[in-house]
Amino acid sequence: MSSTEPIRSLRVTARRQLTPAIIELRLASSDGTALPPWQAGAHIDLRLGADMVRQYSLVEPDAESTEWVVAVLIEQDGRGGSKLIEKNLQVGASVNASGPRNHFPVVDADSYLFVAGGIGVTPMIGMCRAAERRGVPWRLVYLGRSRETMAYVAQLQAEFPEHVEVYASSDGQRFDVDEALASLDAGTRVYCCGPDRLMAAVEAEMSGPDRLPFLHLEHFHPKDAASTENEEFTVYAAASDIEFVVPTDESILMAADFAGVVVPGDCMEGTCGSCETRVLLGDVEHRDSILRPQDRLSSRTMMICVSRAKPGCDRLELDL
Repeated sequence: MSSTEPIRSLRVTARRQLTPAIIELRLASSDGTALPPWQAGAHIDLRLGADMVRQYSLVEPDAESTEWVVAVLIEQDGRGGSKLIEKNLQVGASVNASGPRNHFPVVDADSYLFVAGGIGVTPMIGMCRAAERRGVPWRLVYLGRSRETMAYVAQLQAEFPEHVEVYASSDGQRFDVDEALASLDAGTRVYCCGPDRLMAAVEAEMSGPDRLPFLHLEHFHPKDAASTENEEFTVYAAASDIEFVVPTDESILMAADFAGVVVPGDCMEGTCGSCETRVLLGDVEHRDSILRPQDRLSSRTMMICVSRAKPGCDRLELDL
């Protein structure tokens, strides 16, 4: 946590149109060096401009490969990153990247339920294969508007015909979240990635204290702005033995930088995890899109680019 990551130059070696709105990119190191290994659930940060960093899950290839593979949904009304990729990342183009980083790892379990909505299927491909290798029961529920818009759907059904359930809205199919989760065996871990509405429904159904530890969510869009107003507070950076004030209009990350405490930060919106910092003392208001619900309750770490001291807490001690 809070350690400087190398930034490497990648080259686009192949580009494939998976659906009308999703493109797949294969990326190799520009200088020919080997890329770091990764585990299912990992993502990389693509640096698309001076102030534009976007996170994309790594897609596990169906054959041994030394390249990284990402699938990008081109969002016409999005924040602009995917449209830059569509325009600029043709075969032969270069892009800077950092990672891989994994806040969505597959942990040991008696069984798994993977729930993917749209482009959220990308980290699930490796997860399905990991579960299959472990020889435990698992199933993938894959939701989308239509089969034509769902990346990798034919591949997954061909590879795992007994494990994959497809729900396409255009075919009148509907996945009953409440019913599916209510009937889960004890010990089943639930992994969900997709639209906020889907993840909110899954989180609501898994909200009980005996079920919450078995839930794993991944967001790649920042959460809505906090409803509480920012308050000024003090941070004691224990490793640096420096104390500084965090004004209402600055993040901890910004205030730390001004105080001479350098912390890496890529996305600056609580989605990448590069600024994750250990909390030593104090109450945290978590505003990130990364930490699991139970990790927010324990507050062992926080993302200092967006999260703050809880209103009424005037001092945090952090491992900075």
